[in-house]
Amino acid sequence: MEKHQHIIIVGAGLSGLTLAYLLSSHGVKVSILEASARAGGRIQTIAGKLGTPLELGATWFSDQHIHMLDLLDELGLAKFPQYAEGVCLFQTKSFEPPQEFYVPASDTPSYRIAGGTQKLTDALLNRLPEASVLFDNKVISVKQCDNEIEIETSKGIVQRADKVVICMPPQLAGKAIRFLPALPQDMMTLLPTVQTWMAGAVKFVVEYEKPFWRQKGYSGMVYSHAGIITEMYDHTNFEQNKYGFTGFLNGGATSFSFETRREIVLQQLALLLGPEAKSISLYNDKIWSDEFIIEGSQFIQMPHQHNGHPLFQESFYKGTLYFCGTETATIHAGYMEGAIQSAKLLFAKICK
Repeated sequence: MEKHQHIIIVGAGLSGLTLAYLLSSHGVKVSILEASARAGGRIQTIAGKLGTPLELGATWFSDQHIHMLDLLDELGLAKFPQYAEGVCLFQTKSFEPPQEFYVPASDTPSYRIAGGTQKLTDALLNRLPEASVLFDNKVISVKQCDNEIEIETSKGIVQRADKVVICMPPQLAGKAIRFLPALPQDMMTLLPTVQTWMAGAVKFVVEYEKPFWRQKGYSGMVYSHAGIITEMYDHTNFEQNKYGFTGFLNGGATSFSFETRREIVLQQLALLLGPEAKSISLYNDKIWSDEFIIEGSQFIQMPHQHNGHPLFQESFYKGTLYFCGTETATIHAGYMEGAIQSAKLLFAKICK
């Protein structure tokens, strides 16, 4: 591919930013159109009142995620293992004491990024030329025009490029974007049936001034079949001076108000870890069902349904339109590794 070509990427999540970084590093002009007001997609790190990096989105990775590890090294970002020392709790019934167990040390631990996962997307964004990303611009149509593609956004901005890469959940792309001419029928049939990773998940974070649970011998790891919290982990920072938890709430939590979820979460934590659990600095949560991740509802029959489907490995509109993202990855679909791998594979394909 000639370097003077222009490529538009739809979506400033991890796959879109990784692809833009790779292309830009090789002298290719890249523009990113992002529907929301921020970069990162399903990566979202917030700062607690005491400065604790708290993850509302993607968090963990492992030694199996070789593309993730390589990218972190290339960008100069540090990783550290997830804390798991001490007593873990498994709550089977609300009226019985939780079961206690230990998780043995693993040769392949889960890792987190020092400073928060958003350090990764921020580092990619900061390595792009200025004005490469237009935020608050939802793509509403993709039109084939001879040897180019024309993109129109919800703000009426029209751009043309030699190639376009859709780096957003396939289900959302199929619902929110009008393709002119229509994509092949098998592709249009596929898009609504692709599971969007994290869609519908409810993730919560809690910040504390002190790690009282560690002082009691708890790891902070909790699993529950009885409470609003289904799983939870210690979220102390890399420097070991900021403290908190992160985890997931059950699907029924979406029917409660934010204030009610907060109250029920703190009640469950106090029951499991003691009354100190109610003395928080900050509580927050996020329901991953907004307009930037999914449109309508999906009936998914199996995990990762149609992730990595062969059709996502093809191009459309005479080799000018591509799909890229964690749902298109053939390995580790749904994970950050999948997002990076899909970007690297597509970069190699369009730049050969």
